[in-house]
Amino acid sequence: MRDEQIDEALNKAARAPQELKPETLRRISDAIGSSLRPVRPLPPQWAITGGLVLICAAVSLAGAARAGFFGIEKMSLLERGLIFPALGILAWVMGSALVHEMIPGSRRRISSGTLSILAIAALAGLFAFLFRDYQTDHFFSIGIVCLVTGFLHAIPAGLLGWLLLRRGFAVNPVSAGLIAGTLAGLAGVGVLELHCPNFQAAHVLVWHTAVVPLSAAAGALTGWLVRSWSRKHAIRERVRSADRKTQ
Repeated sequence: MRDEQIDEALNKAARAPQELKPETLRRISDAIGSSLRPVRPLPPQWAITGGLVLICAAVSLAGAARAGFFGIEKMSLLERGLIFPALGILAWVMGSALVHEMIPGSRRRISSGTLSILAIAALAGLFAFLFRDYQTDHFFSIGIVCLVTGFLHAIPAGLLGWLLLRRGFAVNPVSAGLIAGTLAGLAGVGVLELHCPNFQAAHVLVWHTAVVPLSAAAGALTGWLVRSWSRKHAIRERVRSADRKTQ
């Protein structure tokens, strides 16, 4: 048999109607129908974004209330009037981007990595403009404490944000995790700005700002682990399905 004859036979088989028995169609319909459940529509995107911002604000306030509001008490009116609105705006931007990441088909004008870098750069630029004390007393000992404190408060902010968005679906878990980590990191920075009275420029620029990239990296790593687990689980299911067919 020549190649042309094989191709012709395959084309005929593809065009031939494949009729299914009514019993088979009914079983398929019953199987699909039994797994369907009514779902509630998601709230508006602005409402979800507002919820994420409120979570970050609540975590920041709760952390500072436990540790003390020494930082904001020491700030000038200019520092208060620039830092906290800036944190709120950045949280809204990152929250909006995270909502788009969790809704398949949403338009994304800027990649998650670029957005995170811009947020970190904006925060560092603001700190560099406001804080002009260039001493470095106890740079590492105090700095590590602030970094750990900020990161530990970013974790509950990230978990609460996940609870709010659990009905969404991240097409790219790594990208969504990066944005979620950046947003949670802003909550950690909020705690430090409310609590930490160390206004040395190097301390704030390095250790306070570092909370955001550290949290972003942790979020991206979590997304990568979730994606890897999902792929392995899908491969196992395919292997099991293939085994059932061969039995």
